[in-house]
Amino acid sequence: METLHIIAIIVGSLLLFTVLTGLFTVQQQSVAIIERFGKFKRAVSAGLHLRLPLGIDRVVYRVQLRVQQNHMVIETKTNDNVFVHMNVAVHYQVDPAKVKEAYYSLVDPVRQLTSYVEDAIRSSLPKYTLDESFEREGDIARDVHKQLSEEMAKFGYVIIRTLITSIEPAQEVKEAMNAINAAQRQKMAAQELANADKIRVVTAAEAEADRNRLHGEGIANQRKAIIDGLNSSFGELKSTGLSEKDVMSILLTEQYLDMMGSFARQGTHTILLPSNATGAEDIRSQILSAFAINHDKKAAAEAQSEQ
Repeated sequence: METLHIIAIIVGSLLLFTVLTGLFTVQQQSVAIIERFGKFKRAVSAGLHLRLPLGIDRVVYRVQLRVQQNHMVIETKTNDNVFVHMNVAVHYQVDPAKVKEAYYSLVDPVRQLTSYVEDAIRSSLPKYTLDESFEREGDIARDVHKQLSEEMAKFGYVIIRTLITSIEPAQEVKEAMNAINAAQRQKMAAQELANADKIRVVTAAEAEADRNRLHGEGIANQRKAIIDGLNSSFGELKSTGLSEKDVMSILLTEQYLDMMGSFARQGTHTILLPSNATGAEDIRSQILSAFAINHDKKAAAEAQSEQ
């Protein structure tokens, strides 16, 4: 009985040791690769698992399923032979359904991923000039993503996203680009200033033309009103029995006095020659004399035409 008891204790201890040494855990978002005698046995996901002890089953690697990032700087040239440094960030993860391929296919996944990205960049970027490469970063990233996804899918990797974070040409090229941009903006500014000056000049000319037109219309209307008023006054005075000479004298005297009053109200320092009260009579005489001469010439012309 004692011998059996001892054997049972030994067997129990061995079983307990086997269980304890064979238990292992796998963290969330990771997969453990199990080999038996150096050959792939299985891949286990997160949780508590049991393996054969004494080196029969070994956890050779724990594959991370979380999204990882690989950042790289790649030097290449554009279609117009400008060398640039492209900063590329690739987000990738192991395909949970292809853990075995991901572990056993690639020795150094990061370095090999970088090689594929370099190849994709150097086949895509030379299609574009330097200016186009800045404008079409999205197209270049999509080209790289498509080519990279096709290649890495064979090895059990999923390419989540490919980002081109920056394109850095040489410092001399940057300075030249800034100089060209500055010159273009100065040209645009000069054109805008010239257009503004042109608009200002044209607007001023149009305003001056409108002012002169309105001024002319005002003078014409004023003269018409004066003529209408004189005609009306002439008719009213003549209807009282005054001769045309007397009516003309009265109207001219009235216009003379109105003009003198207007100058006095405006405070204009002007000397009228003649400036005395008899000047109106002199002006009247000159106007009547001119009318008489014109009347005589008209009469003579009519008499000659009748002959």
